[in-house]
Amino acid sequence: MNVRLRPALADDAPAVAALATDAFVTAFGHIYRPEDLAAFLAEHKTAEAYRRAVTDPAHCTELAEVGGALAGFCQLHLPSEFASRSDASRPIALQQLYTDPGMTGRGVGAALMDWALARARALGCDAVQLSVYSENHGAQRFYARYGFAKTADIAFMVGAHRDAEFLFELRL
Repeated sequence: MNVRLRPALADDAPAVAALATDAFVTAFGHIYRPEDLAAFLAEHKTAEAYRRAVTDPAHCTELAEVGGALAGFCQLHLPSEFASRSDASRPIALQQLYTDPGMTGRGVGAALMDWALARARALGCDAVQLSVYSENHGAQRFYARYGFAKTADIAFMVGAHRDAEFLFELRL
């Protein structure tokens, strides 16, 4: 499959928000009370939230397209919000790596991960950190293939719901 990568633009924010919402709800929507899910989506998965991220110099957002259609995206943030949980001197956070639910397992995530690791190295980072849901075993296997390892138990809030998450780190 031919995956084309390109930097996200502010005008891409509505499409990125739609893909992020679809991917999140498909994977995790059944876990949450409707009001918790709605609050989370309204705060984090809106076009305006992605527009702010795309135009924020602390974020790097890359899109993956297949046949001209958005198939996934990856978002990095420097510095990592988890920096205090590591002795790395310049860790970056891989905040989001989403693929269209119909594109899972087709190389989109791998292309985005390759970009993320190359970008982290180009920025002089010595570690990449990310959080992953404790029950998302498929994502944990994906990250382990790249050498990520669990370093801590952490929490992730979706509305008033507290998810048990794992902090993973890869030293570069």
